[in-house]
Order: sequence, then structure tokens, then C-alpha cells
Amino acid sequence: MVGTVAVAAGGVVAQALPVVTASGAVRRRWWPHLAGVGAASRIALTFDDGPNRTSTSLFLRALERAGVQATFFVLGTLLDRDPGLGREMAAAGHELAVHGWEHRNLLWRSRAATYADIARARDAIAAVTGTSPSWYRPPYGVLTTSALLACRRLGLAPRLWTAWGRDWEATRSPASIWETIVKDLGGGGTVLLHDSDYASTPGTWRGALAVLPRLVDWARDRELTIGTLGTHQGTGAVEDRAWRTPVPGTSWAWRRTGWVTASGEATA
Repeated sequence: MVGTVAVAAGGVVAQALPVVTASGAVRRRWWPHLAGVGAASRIALTFDDGPNRTSTSLFLRALERAGVQATFFVLGTLLDRDPGLGREMAAAGHELAVHGWEHRNLLWRSRAATYADIARARDAIAAVTGTSPSWYRPPYGVLTTSALLACRRLGLAPRLWTAWGRDWEATRSPASIWETIVKDLGGGGTVLLHDSDYASTPGTWRGALAVLPRLVDWARDRELTIGTLGTHQGTGAVEDRAWRTPVPGTSWAWRRTGWVTASGEATA
């Protein structure tokens, strides 16, 4: 009976986790590291869905002009097409992080398929940059228990965001993108934009590119430093207790400080 209850509870957590973490307000309140909250004097700038030679190169030029470095959550399948672009990004001081091999919703993927997708992308980044990545962001921000287990095995820390521009939507102008960003943005936050239209309407990346100078000016007017997640939160990401995941086959429960066994022992 106890075993049945534990399995049932595990199933509930597996289904509830994406719903709970999808709420920006909830994750900022209960899991600030997952949301990307860091030093109050800084802002982390992150981009998803690249790299793409046509669009990402323009973002790299804009960031170089501004003297800003960022974290790019890349897709392995795109990096594999243009590893030279990945090397250029790393040489410019930008962080490459894992967005998966393919841009697919993890809710419909098995545990094995989830692990294979994340591991393949991690290995591609390591091969291109010579450095194993620290961060993982799931496509669509849908973080599942299978993804957490994979991150634990692969030495990755999941990171979402505190502010975004919804810049993938075709109807978004630079002005509306900026209004959406700034209503949730403050010191210590993490911004999500897109340097590629791989998973959105063609050309939508132009809106994100247009608001980039405004974002930099806004931060500097407030004496906030914009940079990578690594400088924002530190690179010891895998030590986050709040997102250590349970050992398979163990009776466990969720606590705000992390997964614990039935005896109350925190998982390592």
C-alpha cells in the first residue's frame, strides 16, 4: 500500500511540476534560483532558439557594440549545422547553454527520449566550445520531472526567467516587446529574448534585436550590470538544493528546500 501511494504521488508530481513552474510569479516566490534571480545589482541576458547565422550574427554585433555578454540557450541541431558560429559566440565571451537537441515539448517525451535529447545537446556544446555547459532551459519553459532527472545526471541546472518580451509573436512591435519586458524587470532578474525564429514566425527576431539597445540603456541608467547567467548566479549551478532530484526507487517527498526521502534525508 505504501509503495502504491509513493508511486501515485510521484505521478502527481510529474504531472503537476510543469504547471507549477510555468507561473512566473510562483517560481519567483518559491524557487527564485530556478527563475533566474541573482545579485540585485545585475541582470542576466539570455537568448533562446539559436544559433542562426543570419540573425544571431546581428545580435553578436549589437552585443559587441554595447560591451555586453549574454547566455545563449542553443539547440543542438542548429549548432551542429554551424559549429563555427558557436565557436565565435564562445570566443566573444558569451555562454552557450542547453535548450535541447530539438525544440519539442517535453510533456510528450519519454524519460529516455528526454535524457537523450538533453545529453546530445550538452555534448555538442562541449565539443564546440571545449567547456561543458552549466545551464538548461526546456523548450516552451516546460520543465518535467524527467528533465530534472536528466539534469542531475548531466551536471546541468535548469533556469527559466523573470521577464520576457513574448517576442516570438508575429503581432509584437518593438514597443510592445519592451512594455512586456519592463513590467516584470528589476535588479536581480533574468531576461528571455530570442535570437532566432526557428520555432516562431519568420522574422520575429527583429523585434528583440530592436529593443536590445533600449534594454542596455535602461539597465545602465539604473546602474545595473547586464551579463551572463554565470556572472549573475555563479557557475556552481548543480549545487542548487532546491532542484536536486530524487533517486529512482526511493520513497520521497517534495519540500521547499529540495527532494527528501521518507526518513527526511535530503537527496544528494
